[in-house]
Amino acid sequence: MKLEKSYIFSLVAPLMILLSLIGFISRKDSKKIFYLPIGLMGIFIISEKELSRGLKRKKILIKIKSFRKIK
Repeated sequence: MKLEKSYIFSLVAPLMILLSLIGFISRKDSKKIFYLPIGLMGIFIISEKELSRGLKRKKILIKIKSFRKIK
């Protein structure tokens, strides 16, 4: 189940950004601003995923180093 959620998030974020860009470009009136939040959310999802991945890798590296010092 967890694997399926990661696939959904990996597809949703770029689609949100794409939808935001298409809506922002295609609108000619003052309602362009309504497409901005969905694009920002897509960017936030991608950046948050990258940051959490980096932190997890750092924690794993610290654990590996601590096991090497014990032996």
